[in-house]
This record gives sequence, C-alpha cells and structure tokens, in this order.
Amino acid sequence: MEIQKPYLLFLGDAHDPLAAKVAQGIKQWHPEYCVGQFRMEECQADCELPDLDIEAAKAAGAKTLVIGVANRGGIISDKWLVILKEALNAGLDLAAGLHNQLNEIPELVELAKAKGRKMFDVRFPTQTFPVASGKKRSGKRALPVGTDCSVGKMYTALAITEELKSRKIPADFRATGQTGILVSGAGVCVDSVVSDFISGAVEVLAPDNTPEHWDVIEGQGSLFHPSFAGVTTGLIHGAQADALILCHEPTREHMRGTPEYKLPDIQACLDLNLTMARLTNPAAKFVGISVNTSKLSEKDAFALMEKLEAEYGLPTIDPFRQGVARIVDNMLKD
Repeated sequence: MEIQKPYLLFLGDAHDPLAAKVAQGIKQWHPEYCVGQFRMEECQADCELPDLDIEAAKAAGAKTLVIGVANRGGIISDKWLVILKEALNAGLDLAAGLHNQLNEIPELVELAKAKGRKMFDVRFPTQTFPVASGKKRSGKRALPVGTDCSVGKMYTALAITEELKSRKIPADFRATGQTGILVSGAGVCVDSVVSDFISGAVEVLAPDNTPEHWDVIEGQGSLFHPSFAGVTTGLIHGAQADALILCHEPTREHMRGTPEYKLPDIQACLDLNLTMARLTNPAAKFVGISVNTSKLSEKDAFALMEKLEAEYGLPTIDPFRQGVARIVDNMLKD
C-alpha cells in the first residue's frame, strides 16, 4: 500500500478522545504527515491540528482523507458517507482501518472509480498466513500487554523502538493494528486474520533475525477483556516474546465498553500473561510496567508509580512523562 501524504485526519463524531486514537497516534508520531483535522459538530476529540473542511484541506495540499476514528464495531455511518463522497469529489484518496470496508460500499467504489481515486482498507491483510509452528526464532522480541484495551500499548512499543534505535541497537516496530500500520507504513491487523492463523501471522511479521536485533511488537486487546481476549491470546503465542511490558490505565473503573467487567488485578495480569507467553517461549519475563497517567496530577502519578514499582519489583514509568529508558535498561540485562 502506498498511501499518498499528507493527510487530512477525519475525527468524525468521535464520542471521546480515545475513539480518535488512530488520528492521535498519527499526529503524535508523524505530525509532518498531517495538514489538519475534520471534526463534525458532535465530535468530542481534538488532535490540536487546524480544523479544515474538505476544500480548505485540498488547498493546503492534502492527498488522502484518513479516517482516524476507531469506533466500536468499525462502522461507516451515513453521516460519514456524505463527507467521504465530498473528499473523493475533491480529488482526495481515502484510507481507513475499520471493520466496515470502504471497498465494500458500492457508491464509494463507483465514485472513486469515476474520479480516479484510490481507497485503502489497511485493516485487511493482502496476503495469506500459515498456521503457527511455535518453533524458536532467532533474534529478540518485546511485546506490551494490557490490563485493558486502549491503555498505551502502541505508544509504549513505539517509544521502546525509538529508545533502542537511539542506543544504536537494531530494532523494528511491528504493527499489528490499523493505527500502527498508518504510523509505520507496514504491518498486519491481527484482529482481521482468521483465528487459526493469528499466531502464524505474527511469526511472519516478526521472523528470524540477527541475535542482537529486537522486534517490538504492537500489543492488542487484553486477556481480561470479554470481547478481545481471543486476539490477544493468538498474538502472545505468535510473538514468542522475550520481554513483556504491562500497560495500565489506573483511573478506569471497568473494562472499556463493558461496564459489568471490572478492571483486573495487576498481579493477576502479570501471572496470566506470563503463563500464556511461556507456552512458546519458556524464558519470557516481564521487564517493566508502563502506566498511562494522563488523567492524574504529576504528584499523584509519581506516587502511584512508586507504589507499583515497590509492590511488583519492576521499573514503572509513564512513557509520555518520563520516557522508557529504565524499561529498556532492564530489557537489555543478561
């Protein structure tokens, strides 16, 4: 896929900032890709980019409208459809990472063809994958896992990759979701792979490598989430991770989108993820805890991280406030 840049990030009618995490991720890691954002009246998210309509975005040089919303179910609504048609008519390509594919909406397909535009559904793999073998692969691998969904696994993985590279250690970020793919330019959306082949897809994504090389694999879902534990399981087995990082958002009262399920205990998360990881890598271990403290004051954030570090004996940081150097230090210990 060669998605033309720069982008107009479409935030649509996102009901909260997390719903626009695709757009937030692109803006965070590649602001140079972005000319602005398009927000509908109901939108409750803001990437702090210029608010542009389609005409203004085109004039500013935008080549592709990227749907930056990851709503529950991945649906393209009728209200969105009006704007997507306007973008095609203005000469923009479209890109999305939703379950609802652009290329399965007849009126968009017809209009794109008429206007000579391209539409990219980055969630859907363009190749087939084998069943996983579970055989030990050369090289090293790190995998963030979560107490819940949307707690900072991708951010943590990207930050670790950049920290390794800054130390001249060979490393690659391996995207497993639509935002990661749009940020990095390559990867596999594992939640769109048939379940029998998820682990095999991750083996292909992070293959044999040189002994000193690290693949930092983007985590997905949570073993404790009733909706997404299945994809997490396949990802963990295929990753064959040497280093696990637990990601946590401490202010939530329940699992995202499922109020009847409370957040799990951190020790339970450490134990279960380690058990699952050791199926394919008996030497797997946790090397740190990454905490999203964005909703806490600095004082409360540091007090919490000190408490967690004392309780679990792992370097505990907020990658945004402090960086991930201490976790990487622990990763690199013999």
